[in-house]
Amino acid sequence: MSASSSRVAVTGLGTVNPLGGDVATTWQAALAGTSTARTLDNDWAERYGLPVNFACQVPIDPLEHLSRPEAKKLDPSGHLSMIAAREAWADAGAPEVDTARMAVVVGTGIGGVWTILDQWDLVKEKGARRVNPFTVPMLMANSSSAHIEIDLGARGGAHTPVSACASGAEAVAYGLDMIRSGRMDVVVVGGTESCVHPLPIAAFANIRALSKRNDDPEHASRPYDRDRDGFVLGEGAAILVLESEEHAKARGARIYSYVAGRGMASDAHHISAPSIDGQSRAIREAVTDAGLSPEDILHVNAHGTSTPLGDIGELNAVSLALEGKTDQLVVTSTKSMTGHLLGGAGALESVFSVLAAHHRIVPPTINIENLDPEVSMSIANGAPVELPQGDLAVLNNAFGFGGHDIAVVFTSA
Repeated sequence: MSASSSRVAVTGLGTVNPLGGDVATTWQAALAGTSTARTLDNDWAERYGLPVNFACQVPIDPLEHLSRPEAKKLDPSGHLSMIAAREAWADAGAPEVDTARMAVVVGTGIGGVWTILDQWDLVKEKGARRVNPFTVPMLMANSSSAHIEIDLGARGGAHTPVSACASGAEAVAYGLDMIRSGRMDVVVVGGTESCVHPLPIAAFANIRALSKRNDDPEHASRPYDRDRDGFVLGEGAAILVLESEEHAKARGARIYSYVAGRGMASDAHHISAPSIDGQSRAIREAVTDAGLSPEDILHVNAHGTSTPLGDIGELNAVSLALEGKTDQLVVTSTKSMTGHLLGGAGALESVFSVLAAHHRIVPPTINIENLDPEVSMSIANGAPVELPQGDLAVLNNAFGFGGHDIAVVFTSA
């Protein structure tokens, strides 16, 4: 099939994340600058000797939003993605579409870690016969994309990028390419993660990636602050419905924004340390792919994890990619409020980028008490910042362990 010249529209949004159980609640909490980091309501720190005892968790019980039979067949990461997908699909108006021209792309960084570890505990404690027969379909990384594809009846393909913290953004990029190629009319894209569990907490803490502000968790995620000491682990899912502009307009759909360009690069550098070169190449490619110039980018929803090395390195990469034309930029890191959703992060931050372009307002970065003197760009520091009228382009960055660099540009509708 020949490539399409169609623009790719965002027509539906859904999410479950620490700020809220739906998009409307999430957006209002984000604009209000709400911290979601809390001390965990369990004894993990004492029982396992964890050096970190807080995280950002979803505020709803997913089991109240799913039927008991389907919930039993899903890992917690699948619970979150299914709820988000159904919200996004309803928000898009449940479009009528040739199901052979509809696909699903939902990424994850880790997949069904709760299922793997719970079922292994069962083997050790009660024997192999007690293992859940749905274990493999629950733990596999493609579980969410598979279950959503079945739920929505999508027959055009179901795919799962697994690129650590870039997974959700890569899903958006993949969906853009599928519609541009002319293969699909509608692609449901996003990312999910649910790994607030003793093992990931211990592992991230042991590589000194997590903040250890146990005495003040609400202020622990502090991107661009001089005293930042690591990210806060979060959980959640976000889903976007992408459509060709022709398909969306033919059915009278509400269009939030357009996915205008994407860039992909790899660092070939280090398994966990970022590279300014790879990040800048992904950003430059995304802007060029969108047919834009550096000065057209007015807002960056940054990867901004609150790590000493990563935050400033990313800003340097943005400056390099945009040829120093950054005076017009407003930068924010919504991870200051949500924590780091790993494989769900790029998808949730795509939702924030879409809403920023749609409503022309940037959510704040919170918890900046002493701005790092190396920050060379305008940060939405503690309060929302309004964006100008007229054509508007927003950049969303997502970078993952392994050197996965993804950048996506959204433009106003």
